[in-house]
Amino acid sequence: MTAVTITSFGHSCFKISAGDCSAVLDPYDRDSVPGINLPEGIEASVVYCSHGHGDHNAAHLIHETAGGSDPFEAEFLTVPHDEAGGTLRGMNRITILKAGKAVITHMGDIGRLPTEEEYAQLKKTDVLLIPCGGHYTIGAAEAAEIVRTIAPALTILMHFRKGSRGYGVIADIETVKESFPELKCLEESSIQFEDTEIPHGVITLEPKQ
Repeated sequence: MTAVTITSFGHSCFKISAGDCSAVLDPYDRDSVPGINLPEGIEASVVYCSHGHGDHNAAHLIHETAGGSDPFEAEFLTVPHDEAGGTLRGMNRITILKAGKAVITHMGDIGRLPTEEEYAQLKKTDVLLIPCGGHYTIGAAEAAEIVRTIAPALTILMHFRKGSRGYGVIADIETVKESFPELKCLEESSIQFEDTEIPHGVITLEPKQ
């Protein structure tokens, strides 16, 4: 078995650790997201960024320790950042990681529902990190539809507003709950599990600051 830890730094930024390897996904630049900033000195084997916007591509703030190699053998799906085929906000890259036996998918800033072909690749997901705030991404209702279709064991919501954290134009977590009545907002910044014993449910994590 492989021990897996997922840590939230807020917005869409997470660190996934599995055994001796780690990945940071979608680090955000200094002062790019209201109410939060990345802590200093984050290290990871590899960094993945879903697209080139400043609140998702601050790889320069992360110290990569694997010298450019990819210990997770990631797969990627390129999808639009909007409902107009990418003509409004460009394209977005979904990242699919294998952490031991667990498949972890980070949806980035997906802007529309997946196609049947995309769903076929996504349905192997055990842990889904998905935006739900709307405006720049899919909203909560669309996120809930994706979760129902993919049926991961664990879903972690991201890219929403909570109090003073997050953009004012995206949905507050209380509004998101209308589409996710089963949602549990954990007080912890991290969740740990074995790759063969993944917890079930829909959660949010508190940003590590």
